[in-house]
Amino acid sequence: MADIPVRVEERLKIKIGEAKQLLPRSNLSSVVRDVYCTLSLDQEEIYRTKTVEKTLNPFFGEEFQFEVPRDFRFISIYIFDRDKHLKQNKVLGKVAIKREELGSYNNKDHWFAIKPVDADSEVQGKVNIELRFTSNYQKSKYGRNDRLSVQVVKCLDLTLKNGACDPYALVCVTYTNRKSVSKRTKVRKKTTCPQFDEVLTFDSYEGRDKDGLCGDGSDVDICELNVSIWHDAPGMGDDVFLGEVRVQLSGMQQQNAAPRNAWYFLQPRSAKNRPSFTYSTPPGTRLSKDNSLGSLRLQIHYNEDRVFPAEIYKSLKDLLLTSVQTRPITSSAVYFLGEIISSKMEIAQPLVRIFMHHGQIVPIIKALADAEISMLTDPTTIFRGNTLVSKMMDEAMRLIGLQYLHKTLRPTIELIFNERKPCEIDPTRVRDANTVQSNLNNLKTYVLKVFEAITQSAVHCPALMCQIFHNLKECAMKRFPENKEVRYSVISGFIFLRFFAPAILGPRLFDLTTEQIDNQINRTLTLISKTIQSLGNLVSCRSSQQVCKEEYMESLYKEFYTESHVTAVRQFLEIISAISNPETRDSDTPVTLKEGLMIKRAQGRKRFGRKNFKQRYFKLTTHNLSYSKTRGKEPLCQIPLSNILAVERLTEKSFKMKNMFQIIQPERTLYVQAANCVEEKEWVDLLTKICQTNMNRLKKYHPCAFINGQWSCCQSPNELAPGCSKVSSTESNNFHMTLDPERDLQRIHSLIMSHLKQLELLMKPEAFVKGTLQFKTYGIQDIKVLRDLRDVALEIEAKHKIYMRTLARDTKYGSLAAPIGDDNYLLASRMNLDSLLLRR
Repeated sequence: MADIPVRVEERLKIKIGEAKQLLPRSNLSSVVRDVYCTLSLDQEEIYRTKTVEKTLNPFFGEEFQFEVPRDFRFISIYIFDRDKHLKQNKVLGKVAIKREELGSYNNKDHWFAIKPVDADSEVQGKVNIELRFTSNYQKSKYGRNDRLSVQVVKCLDLTLKNGACDPYALVCVTYTNRKSVSKRTKVRKKTTCPQFDEVLTFDSYEGRDKDGLCGDGSDVDICELNVSIWHDAPGMGDDVFLGEVRVQLSGMQQQNAAPRNAWYFLQPRSAKNRPSFTYSTPPGTRLSKDNSLGSLRLQIHYNEDRVFPAEIYKSLKDLLLTSVQTRPITSSAVYFLGEIISSKMEIAQPLVRIFMHHGQIVPIIKALADAEISMLTDPTTIFRGNTLVSKMMDEAMRLIGLQYLHKTLRPTIELIFNERKPCEIDPTRVRDANTVQSNLNNLKTYVLKVFEAITQSAVHCPALMCQIFHNLKECAMKRFPENKEVRYSVISGFIFLRFFAPAILGPRLFDLTTEQIDNQINRTLTLISKTIQSLGNLVSCRSSQQVCKEEYMESLYKEFYTESHVTAVRQFLEIISAISNPETRDSDTPVTLKEGLMIKRAQGRKRFGRKNFKQRYFKLTTHNLSYSKTRGKEPLCQIPLSNILAVERLTEKSFKMKNMFQIIQPERTLYVQAANCVEEKEWVDLLTKICQTNMNRLKKYHPCAFINGQWSCCQSPNELAPGCSKVSSTESNNFHMTLDPERDLQRIHSLIMSHLKQLELLMKPEAFVKGTLQFKTYGIQDIKVLRDLRDVALEIEAKHKIYMRTLARDTKYGSLAAPIGDDNYLLASRMNLDSLLLRR
């Protein structure tokens, strides 16, 4: 198992709900705040919420989810107060959760105490230190002299302070007589990963008094080492603290041995009375019952999967894929997974991706839908519950139809953000009742644009979605032949209620916008989403009263409850559920895939132009990548996707800048810096994905830039020299996201192991006789499938245990993989491996 390549994949979804009882701006309780939150990996800001004005109990209700692109120690949510008058933002406090503790909060709302932010505790990164003790190094008039040689080899992932990092190391030793001596390295400019090629030496006689002894007459020894990292900030007052390491050296003097080299996590600045090198949760990160600064409600879902190669999962994959042919489908492995796992979306997501990868998504959804519909007696309840097939449909539509969604909704969403017209029609929510009519007109305009965009988009609906919709319609019509509306309602329940309406309500979750959503726009999107959701019900409701719950919405519904609107909805539903749906896709119309601000280096298109860095607005479509000075301006440069030879990350040493990547073209290379590590990963992954089938794609590239007449990576002076590293590769598929079947199979394995008791309970017929479960009594075929599920999961689990034991045995505490200073590797190696793996 030691030779098997294993990768760790992490995904985090966090919903920032609301804050309670924040402190007022002054002693007057009436002085409220304008509050927003930032979500950070350690000290790197990843996302920011909208600003909620004039409140001490702000409600945010925003959800963020992303693939974790790098190692981290804490997820931190900082709470800020935006002061318009002082034109500055003040941090009110933070909630910080250790990486190892994230799993304990999964899938539930938790209230966290907001803790104060101390500049000396805002640290991140690691430091590599090498120590050598030489006894009797040099005899002096005081007798024996010991020498300590300290080399701060390098640091990784230091914190940026105001966008800069010019670090140096300050090394301080303390002697047994409490005297201390400090020395420092040179400053390393513009880097968060500095290398220090200096050895600092400390002699024991440096700590002696005039008589060469301690105050009690004993000899003087070096007892403690403190290495602190600082950001050099000339002209800004004091230098900025970046972290420290404290190491006890008592007893080392007698060891005239080889150098001791180890990696350490940087720690917050220690209080004078704190025991040196005590590895506990840094100040400001530990949860407590002290809510003096208020509290914050969060919902967290964190997955960490150790993914093995494909052959490890072959038995599980084959068992899942046989579900397509299993009859009845209620005796299949997929169906049983939906029964034993309570969170249907958790299991639906990996299942959809696996069956999508193997081209079996249409038949598996059809089989599950047949089974569910056959058990119903009321057509109005079709797919209304929290069932496996309904969640699989949600995930399939999102995966298959994301580009279709963008093409349909993005123009109107952008118009709403640009115009910012008020659309509030609830009389209890407006200050002036006379504005309701004009607001209603604005809302009608937006709803009409969305309605027309949807109903006229049928020919662009992906063929795979059309096949699934056709099968659902056939199933429903076969089960309820007397109901003439069911052919429409079964489709509208998905396409309107669970596809378009959620995307309008939360456009950031569907990548329809990157802009902040203020209260007014949020309300506008809510009203449009409610209206579109109701319009989807027109095909099965006889009057607007059946879809209208709020009185103030009735006038809007009446405007759209006409025969022409009902006809348009039905025609749209008929086209997208026709099995012979024509492949008349308008491929000449570009679809925006991603956009946002980034910093780019001049490409050198002008002969005498300076190659400086400038901020530009980038836009990636299905046709090209372009950038302009600001959003909405004419592009300064357009790069056809067919011209992109490779997209790869750029090492930090090239320009001493983080989160950079390169877009390689035949004539030149474009160097770009993303806002943070998550943005960098998303841009690189997406560009790589859509350009991977280019005929002229490179096989090798240069991971560093060509600077000062040579490539920094291979030192070749030839700017046209072929690359020295292999390009990244991804598996090809026709969907917006790259499928990763091994990762999805591992996610299913983890879910089975966490629900193993429920699975084994189903295998005991006596449990059903006693009526302890609300399932049918299973037969011999059912028990065999359940046993196969258990056995393949335990087989994979055995390989995980072997791997974890090998990892615990081979990983050295103090190595880069397990730095000293946090309860990571050392704690994990002491834990019971069985319980550790079950929580994975």
